[in-house]
Amino acid sequence: MKTVLPLLAALLLALPAGAAEKAAPAPAKAAKKAKAPQPFPGREVTYPCSYDNSEQKALVYVAKAATPRPLVVVLHTWSCNYQAKGYFPLAVKYDCHMIAPNFRGPNSAGNPLSMGSDAAVADIVSAVEWMKKQCAVDPERIYLTGGSGGGHMALLMAGRHPEIWAAVSAWCPISDLKAWCTFHNGKGYGAQIIRNLKGDPRTDAKAAEEAAKRSPLTWLARARDLPLDIATGIHDGHKGSVPISEALNAYNVVVPPADRVPADVIAFMVKNEKAPEGTPSFADPSYGKRKIHYRKSSGNTRVTIFEGGHNILSGTAFVWLMKQRKGKPAVWQTGAASGKAEALTK
Repeated sequence: MKTVLPLLAALLLALPAGAAEKAAPAPAKAAKKAKAPQPFPGREVTYPCSYDNSEQKALVYVAKAATPRPLVVVLHTWSCNYQAKGYFPLAVKYDCHMIAPNFRGPNSAGNPLSMGSDAAVADIVSAVEWMKKQCAVDPERIYLTGGSGGGHMALLMAGRHPEIWAAVSAWCPISDLKAWCTFHNGKGYGAQIIRNLKGDPRTDAKAAEEAAKRSPLTWLARARDLPLDIATGIHDGHKGSVPISEALNAYNVVVPPADRVPADVIAFMVKNEKAPEGTPSFADPSYGKRKIHYRKSSGNTRVTIFEGGHNILSGTAFVWLMKQRKGKPAVWQTGAASGKAEALTK
């Protein structure tokens, strides 16, 4: 005590006049430490493409486990190069391999080898073959997903190469290039289609034939045995660039006539941004709290119209994909996900 009192007196004398009489200010709350941006877990690679023996770029993540792991192929949107945002954290979470090929780059760049060409198709096939040589891939669990332009390409690959995939998840996809060009009156995205085809598919027979070849509707009947999940936001085409008819018409091509979405129902939802009165309600934990306005399934194919616009729900896609196995019937009951939407603005 004798030692403490002189120390206390010395401290008080060192303070400015009157400071000892004032209440000590409350300690300031420590500012929340900003989270450092997470390093990108993958790497950029080049791989050989069988179409022209060229080296094509991709982003790759390799699972940590030494045993065979699933491979997820993720496809970029219409106007972008290869993309990782939203997908690669899920690859880490599920410890699966992932490759995001560039498949000849953005469709908006005026490159005829983009936009579903034979070269773009071959790039994706070659990406899968290259990954199988680089790491231990489970051949029963090779998956494909993408949104917008990536949804277009996912559906096209489902039809052109159904033998590769255990399952395909396509979001707000374009399924008919001529119809989509017409929707945009040949401007904007429509003008990009015309430029890539070197002709207007609305008036030029050769361009129309090429547009059909690059459109999923031409091929999707071949995907009938493949687990195929198609989803889009109810407001797309109004607050977004792709009307929901593109997704619904894709579903109708795959399923038997008796199971198709009626044309008047499609027209009503496209116009009114809601389902007709009396439409059954659906609860799906993989969509979180997000409302599902319309859903229809037949065999291995399903279409979902959810509350949203031009969005992809990557977590929802992964929850579903990870349940699927090659050659097995589609599993529709899956686990919970956040239902978080990522905007696909391009």
